[in-house]
Amino acid sequence: MSQHTQPHLQWGGRFTAPPDAHLLAFGASLQDDLVLAPFDLACSQAHVDALAGGGIIDSARAAALHSALGIVEGEIADGRFFTTATASGAEDIHGAIDARVRELCQNGDGDWLHAGRSRNDQVATTLALYSADRATRGMHHCREIATVLLDVAELHEHTVIAGTTHWQPAQPISLAFWLLAAAEPFLRSATRFAQAHADAMRSCPLGSAALAGSSLPLDRNAAAKRLGFASVSRNAMDAIGTRDSLLDVANAFARSVVDASRVCSELIIWATPAFGYVRLGDASSTGSSLMPQKRNPDPFELVRGAASEIHALASGAVTSLIGLGLSYHRDLQQTKRMGIAAIERAMCTLSAFSLALADTTFLPEACARLASGGYTVATDIADALITHGASARQAHALVGAAVGLAEQQERELDVHDLAKLSIAIHATNLHAPLDAQASIAAKITAGSTAPSAVRAEIDALRADLLQFEMTL
Repeated sequence: MSQHTQPHLQWGGRFTAPPDAHLLAFGASLQDDLVLAPFDLACSQAHVDALAGGGIIDSARAAALHSALGIVEGEIADGRFFTTATASGAEDIHGAIDARVRELCQNGDGDWLHAGRSRNDQVATTLALYSADRATRGMHHCREIATVLLDVAELHEHTVIAGTTHWQPAQPISLAFWLLAAAEPFLRSATRFAQAHADAMRSCPLGSAALAGSSLPLDRNAAAKRLGFASVSRNAMDAIGTRDSLLDVANAFARSVVDASRVCSELIIWATPAFGYVRLGDASSTGSSLMPQKRNPDPFELVRGAASEIHALASGAVTSLIGLGLSYHRDLQQTKRMGIAAIERAMCTLSAFSLALADTTFLPEACARLASGGYTVATDIADALITHGASARQAHALVGAAVGLAEQQERELDVHDLAKLSIAIHATNLHAPLDAQASIAAKITAGSTAPSAVRAEIDALRADLLQFEMTL
């Protein structure tokens, strides 16, 4: 290394002057990379195994490197390393760890740590490990959220509410049915995270070097085995240039936060006095600095707002790859920064959502008060006409007219309306649900809000979540 080149850099031999300080700072990613520290540490430990397995370093040198890395591992675990790394002037976390190892190895053994390794395969491997870890955490978050929703659903199998479309009263449903509808997407997200984890750990990039592999006899299998990868990567250029695992996990988080935002949207409305379906606990509500009576659902609003930020970051990470060649380009630093930011923000968001959700109480009496309002049984009456021979179009028109008349008279549909409809289609013994409970009980299709269908879904979802628990 040239005496003019700053010692914390991992390159510089061909240069006669140090880089411009402003441009070096512009290209630095240390603050974005700090979260990668434990994964880069593991990557370096595995590379030592690859060096030793290939006979590139002897057992004494390998032991010295592992010892130094062990010290750094402890410093990372207790938080001391992050102060050291920030003060080191290193470009990124990879350089900071390398510099610390060289500092700890007084006899020069630290200079061997980077033999046969490029930051290209080092970063790719570190990101794969990070992605796999965050996929597991995402799976835990989604399973926890689905479990909370499922547990509450079991308490409200007989609570009725007015299901809506376009935010207008549609048909009566059980609250359990709504809660299960909220839970199902998180089960799908857990599946998405499981697949992302498997994909991230499918092949190990370490040993791919800069883009073409190494002329040193690195034991790539030893490195892959230590890190838990299923195999080594098949193509060095692809291995160092892809960011699929990071993007897959960022996308899985973005999707799950969107699902959380949709639940939040309804709960925010349900918490208003006009509905009063739910009450947020003190731990998840805030007040107003001016209005003493306010009880605001801030966590749900913040989750809803975070969804767009997280999607923007995840989408930005994907679009940063547009037009790049197949090997490494510095643009990938932006991919890394946005992907990590999306994931970390989403984990915080899902955690907050889970806490606020668990602190929410559903109020059955308030739910039932509006369940039959807005003529939510109209579809059941139309279905009854169809079973007595009316066409779908005829039934729709007749019941629509009955609703219009009842609305003018400011009343609900009743037995007198059924009698008139029976005469209109020349039917006898026309029966149809006229209240929410009867409407729910009348459903007979699989996957409906019928009590038997809801109970079947509860059991199936519980079994699926248990299966996930067994695989974690």
